[in-house]
Amino acid sequence: MSSGSQDVGFRRAIEALRNGVPNADAVRVLGSNQESVEQLFLERLAAVEDAARVGRQIEGLLVKGGFGTGKSHLLKYLQVKAISENFVCSHIVISKETPMFNPAKVYRAAIEAARGPRLSGQAIKEIALGLRQDTQPYAELYKWASGADSGVHQLFPATLILHERLRNDPELVEKITNFWSGDSLKIADVKHGLRQIRAAATFDLKGKVPASLALERFSFAARLILGAGYKGWVLLIDEVELVGRFNVVERGKSYAELARWLGKSERTNYPGILAVAAITDDFDLAVLQGKGDRDSIGPRLRSKGTEEFNMLASEAETGMRIIEREALTLAPPGDSVLDQTYRKLKDIHARAYDWEPPDVESGNKDSKRAMRSWVRRWINEWDLRRLYPEASVNTEEQVLKPTYEEDRDLKESSDGDQTSGDSPEQLSEQDAGSVSG
Repeated sequence: MSSGSQDVGFRRAIEALRNGVPNADAVRVLGSNQESVEQLFLERLAAVEDAARVGRQIEGLLVKGGFGTGKSHLLKYLQVKAISENFVCSHIVISKETPMFNPAKVYRAAIEAARGPRLSGQAIKEIALGLRQDTQPYAELYKWASGADSGVHQLFPATLILHERLRNDPELVEKITNFWSGDSLKIADVKHGLRQIRAAATFDLKGKVPASLALERFSFAARLILGAGYKGWVLLIDEVELVGRFNVVERGKSYAELARWLGKSERTNYPGILAVAAITDDFDLAVLQGKGDRDSIGPRLRSKGTEEFNMLASEAETGMRIIEREALTLAPPGDSVLDQTYRKLKDIHARAYDWEPPDVESGNKDSKRAMRSWVRRWINEWDLRRLYPEASVNTEEQVLKPTYEEDRDLKESSDGDQTSGDSPEQLSEQDAGSVSG
């Protein structure tokens, strides 16, 4: 790497750290001081591929820490590690646009964020291009998709065989990869393609598309990733604490989703997926206890009186137990970590801007100050001293705390009791129907 490209990388790292939004450059130069979490992650990462071969999902991890303690930095660091081990990785931030209780929107976000070796931004299309029908991983994908116990709708094996065999209809092939990415797909197009390859009688595309279609997309995409020769799919789910601002039913559904992605659901299993989620360390006190979720969510969901909501209640209770009892608390930075980080940052700043940064405050370390606070304090002071060398610099800080007040703007619809982001659609006998996720 040339000196010029190094300078650009160092500047990108400084810019990200200055804004409190870590990127790959920042985590490469700073690393992570969460050694126990990293070791546990690497152990589970190494088991994903073999577990997938026997149809088992590896249990994920939930980490917790206060504002600015490095949760997002850790997730980004784990992403760099996973990609270096030949995994596809998706960093998903829970938000109004990506509510945790909506699997369809989470899937869209996961596909759009997917990064990995040989991937540059259009993950599913690039993964599909990398499929090699003469390899063992592809043979295992095809066997799984075609099996009666795959758990996915007939659309998935049908579109897989079309993608493999349909050579004279690139437009339909593109529609198929778009469907795998989360777009809608006309059943008429699928049936037309099957007739072209004389496989129309092989697949039964009548009846209803299940409400769980988005979840089936996750299953299929994970297998597709394995079939393309990757070791698995890592989901990094950030800012889970936003769940606290949803309404009560949406919070319950979100807790159930947390249990699902961390491999603790009794009814769903996603071989090939490993999830790591991050949440604030006061969530259990402020929401599970403060809002009464721990005691009220289960009965509230069971009051709906259906088997679906009974199962949802059990999974929600599992998700809450994970938050309360199993979340791994991020280790606070000790003096040695702070000193090491300070020296690294000083060196990076020097290389980024070709100057010699003076020493700034690095003593009198307060264990209550978050790592982000230290990092931004040092960088801001060096920035000011570089630009205004004669000025006197005095930094003041304001501690920010997350709010868990319900935000009505986050409410997706007036019907908060939908159990999935997908809605069932009838597949037309006249081939006029379509499927959306």
